[in-house]
Amino acid sequence: MGRRITFFLAVQFLLFGHLRAQDLESVIKQGEGGSFVEKLFGLADRTVDLFSTDQWTFIPALTYSPETSLGIGARAVRIFRTGSDSLSGANRPSSLPLTFLYTLNHQVILTGELELWMNQNKSFLNGRMEFSDYPFQFSGIGNAVFEAESYASRYFYVHVYYEKEVARGIYLGPRYEFRTDDLYQKVPGGLLDAGTIPGSNGQRLSGLGLAVTLDRRDAIFQPARGGYHQLSWMKFHSVFGSNFDFTQWVFDFRKYWPMRNDQVFVGQAMVSLTQGEVPFQHLSMMGGSDLMRGYFEGRYRDRHAMVYQAEWRFPVYRNLRMVAFGSAGQIGRNAGDFGLNRNMRLGAGIGFRYRLNEEGLQLRIDLAYGDRPAFYFGLNEVI
Repeated sequence: MGRRITFFLAVQFLLFGHLRAQDLESVIKQGEGGSFVEKLFGLADRTVDLFSTDQWTFIPALTYSPETSLGIGARAVRIFRTGSDSLSGANRPSSLPLTFLYTLNHQVILTGELELWMNQNKSFLNGRMEFSDYPFQFSGIGNAVFEAESYASRYFYVHVYYEKEVARGIYLGPRYEFRTDDLYQKVPGGLLDAGTIPGSNGQRLSGLGLAVTLDRRDAIFQPARGGYHQLSWMKFHSVFGSNFDFTQWVFDFRKYWPMRNDQVFVGQAMVSLTQGEVPFQHLSMMGGSDLMRGYFEGRYRDRHAMVYQAEWRFPVYRNLRMVAFGSAGQIGRNAGDFGLNRNMRLGAGIGFRYRLNEEGLQLRIDLAYGDRPAFYFGLNEVI
């Protein structure tokens, strides 16, 4: 399995400067011949192969978003298939990424996530664990945004989702989520310091839920046709050990249309609805690298949110592709807050994708503009 990470090439050389001279010479010699562009791409591919095994890809982790600034760390990713005959392709590829990041905003992030496809894709398990020491910003609740105030939180999060196929491409299963937050720093006299906003004194969430999913994508990491539609319901309650009682519904609809010359058009509609005493960390929101690029994550948050996104993906050269995207979204407390009104916010941008392996795992760079210009650097597609 080839590991190709062109955008990390310079970082690889800096971090692995102790590599033997004869190894580098061998890599360079293999790239001789062909055009300059061919040499550049070939050199990048072979250099990264030196630092990967047959099962794991090890890469220096560089990320960037307005919420974190530059993040530097390490990432190990394993892509594999389950079953006795893992080479047959009967099961979709499973993945296990492990990541440690330290950002220039003094955030520490440690995550591990397992996505496991089993029994010829009739069962799916997703588990995620995350610990973060996370200075962040809070701009109030609703469309009337206040001046952002800083706060810092240490939080631990874990979820376990299990789904089983009940009909062709239709999955049903339970889910569990747990999160605890310790807000150890707030602006004196600020919105959070008053203690009147749910979650401003920390939170402990524990809840059970259910999801039904229609998944007929042709691939996991880089789908080109089919659809992915999910309805999920979560109930957080004191019976499960939560100190906040509320319900959340999320509707996520995605569709992929193949076009000529290996182009793909993608559309997404996402609706999040909450009811009860919802801590501010768990309100419906938009912004960040996944929903409404070009808006600071959580700058707009309220009980409900609706976001619509579209992407046009097209090839450029070898493993390099580009994306043009646009989005529209709203938040609100009541149904009357939604519609073609001043609460509708728009965003757009372009991006680059570089395919890392034959399964479709890829690097992502996005340049977006919403209420501010924004730059994002990470892994895999947004939609």
